[in-house]
Amino acid sequence: MTNSFPNDDLEQRAANQRERLHQSVNELRSSVRERLDVQKAARNYVWRASAVAGLVALAAGYGIAGSFAD
Repeated sequence: MTNSFPNDDLEQRAANQRERLHQSVNELRSSVRERLDVQKAARNYVWRASAVAGLVALAAGYGIAGSFAD
């Protein structure tokens, strides 16, 4: 059996593939960090979270007050 690629070419290809794999993993890590950043999410959704918390408090207050009104 003859090898169609010299060993140097195969080693160079393997090194390139490893480098691309490392770059892909680093990009994935940074992407996951950005998506799971709690402070960024809190800034983006502070008004929605406040509205939901207000509605929950209003409903709870109405329910508790209704139980004492009877």
